[in-house]
Amino acid sequence: MEIKVSTESGKVPVTVIHVDGNIDSATYQAFQSKAEELISNGAHHILINLANAPFISSAGLRAMHSIFNQLRSLHKDADDDALRKSMSAGAYKSPYLKVASLSEEAKEVFELGGFDTYIEVYDDVNKAIASF
Repeated sequence: MEIKVSTESGKVPVTVIHVDGNIDSATYQAFQSKAEELISNGAHHILINLANAPFISSAGLRAMHSIFNQLRSLHKDADDDALRKSMSAGAYKSPYLKVASLSEEAKEVFELGGFDTYIEVYDDVNKAIASF
């Protein structure tokens, strides 16, 4: 797996993590560590571009959830109970973490894990950047 990072201008600066390769048990730690490094260096809005990542395992999903939690702790937009209720009702989508260009297989895993209930998924990177 290779990770490239760029910063794009939306309504806010958007840090785009471009993943080339699978995010699985062998690579999730490098993926999560890179995201944590970016967050500690000031990234507050992250788009994960998975155009070249055909597969995401449960380890990759856990890494994304960890990234979600770290970004949420920076912004404190809802307490835990309110967030759970909003997520259960389908009324919450993270304004800080989004995903673009999931493969069909990765999209299926993402949806089965319920991640699409709180992380927006876009087919187009530019539309995703504009949504921040």
